[in-house]
Parts: sequence; structure tokens; C-alpha cells
Amino acid sequence: MKKIMITGALGQIGSELTVKLREIYGSNNVLATDIRKTESTVVNSGPFELLDVLEADRMYTLAKDFGADTMIHMAALLSATAEAKPLLAWNLNMGGLVNALETSRDLGLQLFSPSSIGAFGPSTPKQNTPQDTLQRPTTMYGVNKVAGELLCDYYFEKFGVDTRGVRFPGLISYDTPPGGGTTDYAVDIYYKALEQGKYTSYIKQGTYMDMMYMPDALQAIVDLMEADGSKLIHRNAFNVTAMSFEPEQIAVSIRKHIPNFELSYDVDPIRQAIADSWPNAIDASAAKDEWDFKAQYDLDTMTKDMLEKLSLKLNKND
Repeated sequence: MKKIMITGALGQIGSELTVKLREIYGSNNVLATDIRKTESTVVNSGPFELLDVLEADRMYTLAKDFGADTMIHMAALLSATAEAKPLLAWNLNMGGLVNALETSRDLGLQLFSPSSIGAFGPSTPKQNTPQDTLQRPTTMYGVNKVAGELLCDYYFEKFGVDTRGVRFPGLISYDTPPGGGTTDYAVDIYYKALEQGKYTSYIKQGTYMDMMYMPDALQAIVDLMEADGSKLIHRNAFNVTAMSFEPEQIAVSIRKHIPNFELSYDVDPIRQAIADSWPNAIDASAAKDEWDFKAQYDLDTMTKDMLEKLSLKLNKND
């Protein structure tokens, strides 16, 4: 990667990824795009352009004029939002990806497009979910992700587009507020722990889901995109994970720093149904074998860092 264009740069992953890539490759070598413009570090720290990813001609023109050699396509509706607006999700998630693939094909770009554990479904093995396994999701978001994995494989096999991607678990960040994902409770719980000393979870006790701290997720993108392509077998859908836990375990970890923290439950049936359809823990051995994937954070080290960083952000330090 030398000249990188990012779609959805103001989203949950894109906002932090843009900053990281500018630190690595230089501010002027990372073009951030989004459908909206805000007063933010992403907008103010380097080149930024407005882009609706459904506008294929503008996407192509921006990438060509910038001289991009890489596109990182992050624009999408997340799981819970997609379930509430399924047709919008299909049009945006699939239409935007097709435009990114076509732009990459025409300009010879390397393309990263993320998949998700949402690509699995209730018939997928829930423990140590294999890299290659049954994928029959029951959500629109999951359908989008499976179709996206197959499309990216198709463009690699048919047209030689250097497509790459991972199946992200739930991502936890102190920098970006929750954004409509099923796993966002694992972000919000830290905010509420500091602000209110208590949290009401919309995911029920005992519901395990794979998670990853954002610094590990960002590094995984960089490592995969810089990896030797000749060694990649599963180019577009690598399982990656760092930890698997249920709400009570986060509460226990938080109480090591905030002893009186209280956790209660008010289950959201829509998001609970999505969570129940996903794996409890996945097998990331293919990513480890093919491009040396590794995560640095577990639950307790993440909790410590989250509370420290959020305390500064929320001005909660004594």
C-alpha cells in the first residue's frame, strides 16, 4: 500500500483506520471519503472527499485522480440497523461493494473489504467455528457478507483483482461510539460504567460472542494487506478473533477497577436473535498460518486500557 482510498472513513472502523494509515504511510497518501463531512480528525488531518458509494462514476474518478493503488471499502450498514432496514442494507452494502470491485478492476487496485462473524448462521458450528464451514445466515447483514465474500473471490478468480478481507468479530473501541451493531453492548458498557456505575444489557446473560479490541483489528488490516499474496489461500474471509466472552465476564473485569459496578438486563429480542445465530468462538488458525495474524489484547488488558482511555476522554479522572 502506498496511495490508499478509504470509503466509510467516518464510521466505526474507518475513523480510526484512517488515522493509523496516515501515521504509517503519510497523511497525503490516504484519501478519506464518506457520505457526510464532519469537523473531525479524519477530515482535518489529510485529504477528504464526499462520496456516496452508490455513485460508481464518482468513486472511480476520485480513485483515479488520487492515483490510488489500494481501496479499503468500509462503507456499510451494520447488523442491527440492516435488520431494521433490509432493502436499504442490500442496496448499500452490495451496490457499494460492486462499485468498489469494478473500480478496483478498472484501475488495478488492491481491495480490502471486511466480512463478519455475521456471515455465519445458526447451523454453523458454534464452538471453534472452522475457517471453511456451513454459512446460512438468517439476517440481511449476514446475507450481504456471504454474498460479498463470494463476489470478492469471483473478482480475484475471474479478473485477477487482489481482493483481501477478514471476518471481524465484535469490535470494541474507546474512540468511536456504538454504531448499530449487535456487539455494541461491549462498547457501551464501558461508557456507562464510568458515567453511571451501572449498565443494562440488551444481550442476555450467558451469550458468548467473539470480540476484538480495535487496535488489534486495525493491525490485522495492515498486516493482511502487506502480506505476500502468493501465500494466501482464503483471501477474502479470514476468521480473526482475540477473545470470546459473555456480559457477566465483562462486568467481572470492570469490577477489578470499579468495584461497585452493577449489571442488569433488558433483552432486545432482535439483537438477541442475531447474537444467538452467531458462533460462540471461532478458529483463526488459517489467518495465523497464512499471514501470521496475532492479537495482543485479552479481556482484562482491554478493559484496563478502555477504562483508562475513556476516563481521559470523558474527563472522569480524579
